[in-house]
Amino acid sequence: MKEHARTHVPRTRTDHSTPKPQSQPTHGAFRALIPKIQQAVAAEGYTTPTPIQEQCIAHLLQGRDLLGSAQTGTGKTAAFTLPLLQRLASNSSRPRSRTPRALILAPTRELAAQIGESIRTYGRFLRLSHTVIFGGVSQVPQVKAMNRGVDILVATPGRLLDLMQQGFIRLNEVEVFILDEGDKMLDMGFIPDIKRVLSYIPAERQTLFFSATMPPKMVELAHTMVRNPVRVTITPDKPAVERIAQKVLFVGKKNKDALLASLLNDPEINKALIFTQMKHVANRVVQKLSAAGIDGTAIHGNKSQAARTKALDGFKRNRYRVLVATDVAARGLDVDDITHVINYDLPVEAETYVHRIGRTARAGANGDAISFCSAEDRAYLRDIERLLGKPVPAEMEHAYHCNDAFRSSAPAPRQGGRGGGGRGARPRGNPGGHSRRSRGRR
Repeated sequence: MKEHARTHVPRTRTDHSTPKPQSQPTHGAFRALIPKIQQAVAAEGYTTPTPIQEQCIAHLLQGRDLLGSAQTGTGKTAAFTLPLLQRLASNSSRPRSRTPRALILAPTRELAAQIGESIRTYGRFLRLSHTVIFGGVSQVPQVKAMNRGVDILVATPGRLLDLMQQGFIRLNEVEVFILDEGDKMLDMGFIPDIKRVLSYIPAERQTLFFSATMPPKMVELAHTMVRNPVRVTITPDKPAVERIAQKVLFVGKKNKDALLASLLNDPEINKALIFTQMKHVANRVVQKLSAAGIDGTAIHGNKSQAARTKALDGFKRNRYRVLVATDVAARGLDVDDITHVINYDLPVEAETYVHRIGRTARAGANGDAISFCSAEDRAYLRDIERLLGKPVPAEMEHAYHCNDAFRSSAPAPRQGGRGGGGRGARPRGNPGGHSRRSRGRR
């Protein structure tokens, strides 16, 4: 069963009307769910759980803590949303003002909004309420929602701490704490904020910790939050390469725009997600494509939340053929029908390549991943191939092929040469160019 990505509604009390009879049987772990949740699942057309849902749901319904390694697109959000809804539905008394019963932390606005939409979708027949809070928008509707009381609060760390400090949120009755994308939280410097949040949550709680990658440092951090956890691992660190046709094109740095425009002349590239390292490059790529008659839009940390939501919605609804994004802005982005991922810039971290190309070939479809590699990027390509355990196939027969890039043995740029991080380096204090105070508002 696949995760959902719809536009966030500031606060939703779920529709608790009587569900219609299920049109399809429910299998596996879904059988343990109460009828109203089963009906919501069936209404979305799902009958069989994904591997992570099969492995998580039963343990979570028993109240176990969980340490999960899984990437976006595996059905992770539903894996924790469904048991959470069932637990809270067993005692659906009206929530107290400013005092949520469950807290879900996410690193970015887009991911928080998508989690909120999953709660709305699967809790549609339950008497439960939720809201999503993040920066970049007015806090007034968020404060009003908290004053009315919500069962589930989904938040980014920055805005959550802001509202806690103002006295609008109390965490002393949180029963379930869920931390999603722990590796990105670490990369973005959120861990001190998360520890502050945890100091306000009761020690007697159920805790779920999810991360796409689980290196020893991440495991050590997780074990400071969970107790005797169930460990679930779903193909960590490796993409579903069997459904993704990967290739690399060697190109001079100055010819990337021309190469991109020529590729997009192919009508088979129906919906493309393009990754750049830096925000100003994303804007420039959109401008170059527009000049070439190609409709595109960009999302990155310098865009307002309203602009990011509008851009993403336009991409989903096919008003734009191309979405250009930086990694942080695209984290958790879930669009079903992306046919191609194009790495205009190779990522500094090899694991990020895995996350990027996984945005295509969703829901059983096939997909293509095309990477541009200039001489300056050659070391990044070597790291990616080392992670994959095999070379990325090279396409040499294109008009902008660059032999210098193909033969380059140049080391990776020094720290700072690629927007604040050298190869293998942890991003500096303001990854993506935002201040510490605004980190939760990306």
